[in-house]
Amino acid sequence: MGEKRKLEKYQEVERSLITTYRKPIWSRFIQAINEYKLIEDGDKIAVCISGGKDSMLMAKCFQELERHGIKNFEVVYLCMNPGYNEKNREKIVENAKLLNVPIQIFDTNIFNVVTRIENNPCYICARMRRGYLYKKARELGCNKIALGHHFDDVIETVLMGMFYGSQFQTMMPKLHSTFHKGMELIRPMYFVNEADVIAWKNKNGLEFLQCACKFTEEYTKTNNKEGESKRKEVKDLIANLRKINPKVDINIFRSVENVNLDTIISYRRGDEFHHFLDDYEEQGRIKDAKISEEMIAKKEKKFLLEMGNGESKAIDNTTMEIEE
Repeated sequence: MGEKRKLEKYQEVERSLITTYRKPIWSRFIQAINEYKLIEDGDKIAVCISGGKDSMLMAKCFQELERHGIKNFEVVYLCMNPGYNEKNREKIVENAKLLNVPIQIFDTNIFNVVTRIENNPCYICARMRRGYLYKKARELGCNKIALGHHFDDVIETVLMGMFYGSQFQTMMPKLHSTFHKGMELIRPMYFVNEADVIAWKNKNGLEFLQCACKFTEEYTKTNNKEGESKRKEVKDLIANLRKINPKVDINIFRSVENVNLDTIISYRRGDEFHHFLDDYEEQGRIKDAKISEEMIAKKEKKFLLEMGNGESKAIDNTTMEIEE
């Protein structure tokens, strides 16, 4: 018998995706694609590589998807250099080669621009990076860009909006571009937990860029500590809450799936603004019209059953008020 052929590093990584991490990563990647219809036949998708663990893992998942031939689509692996120092840029190139990801790199001067901005530099940087990615992807004939945001990013965004933005919103699994006609953004890592991404990275002995922007580098030097952020505050809060309630993260996510507009003071839909008082009286008349003796009797019966008193017990022939 011949010797067993030693796998290349990228092959080991690929195998781990469909074995060790099939359930926590691969299955959840597929779940997001199917549940939110992220990929359609004929798509050409720019898989955006930042150099971090999330986007590199997403690239490997897309390669696995291509191999399975589940969808008839094209992929390009697009890496924008916003102004990394040479060491960080080379690290991205090395990792792409190690993982057999054929990236296309294009250069911008975003970091130089952002370092001169005093208010909300991280927000401006993110918006500029996305704009450049849309533009380059469109030049390459793509109709979608894929970003590597994971489940933790999603629930952190919900709380950040509430705590610091005075609004209830979430990071959507896909959306149409506001300024680039015919372009969409998709997030196939939507259901993947960050802890599983880290476990995959460590299991395979991989090292990726973290935050490599010049603004963070300068902050770290001048403060002699890791740059703090609102997102990190929220991440730490969720981690502490998870010790009390292990399901707190999924409950946060479910809250944006189960919004009842009848219990919301006000909300916006595009340019339209709605306040509950706008149709309060009208809704009251609609409810009054639905009320009947039969409905009240059914509610009383349901209430009694839920309280464990059985069907046969009466309540002293008195009327019972049951409100939702």
